[in-house]
Amino acid sequence: GDGTGATDDSVGHGLSQAPELIIIKNMLDGGNDWATWHDSFPVESVIYLNDAGAAYIGGETGRFNTLPTPTVFTPGDAANVNADTKSYIAYCFHSVDGYSKVGSYVGNSNTDGPFIYTGFKPAFIMVKLKTAADGQWAMFDNKRDPYNPTGRVFYANLTAISTDVSSYTPYDILSNGFKSRIPGGNGNEANYNSTGQTYIYLAFAESPFKYSNAR
Repeated sequence: GDGTGATDDSVGHGLSQAPELIIIKNMLDGGNDWATWHDSFPVESVIYLNDAGAAYIGGETGRFNTLPTPTVFTPGDAANVNADTKSYIAYCFHSVDGYSKVGSYVGNSNTDGPFIYTGFKPAFIMVKLKTAADGQWAMFDNKRDPYNPTGRVFYANLTAISTDVSSYTPYDILSNGFKSRIPGGNGNEANYNSTGQTYIYLAFAESPFKYSNAR
């Protein structure tokens, strides 16, 4: 829809509950960032889908000034979310049992990394380091990697083609979630499993949980 430049616009999202992940893009100005909000953030916080930087937590007025509700989200007046006369697209997601999961986890720099419960076998996973810079928006799926462990990745914030990372195998995809396998000192752990760092993720299911099998 079109922006207004107001700080308190309400935009209907069409979901059955409040979104847990919102991604907004100004479709007329290519230089504007993909402003993103995750439900682990307070208001006035943002992270950018096209950037490897950490989340800006608090004090980022003009982006997401109000928590979303079961019917609307409320962008601020910043150019990348709601400038007057500009056109925007918004992608809104929330967790649905057996279908999708929005969440976060904390890394431990260990090959016995955290297990992230989704309630289904993921077909697609996107993960982003939240609490520090230099974490890519890493995306894995079960089409390029039909067997464990995952070995090919796309980065949402880069133009690179699919990359083979099987030498350090970021995740095992399991029947009810996924598990990090990156050890400390790997050089790539920042993207997936650094000690004490928080990671946000979006996952979609291969099939409802009752039909899922380990692979």
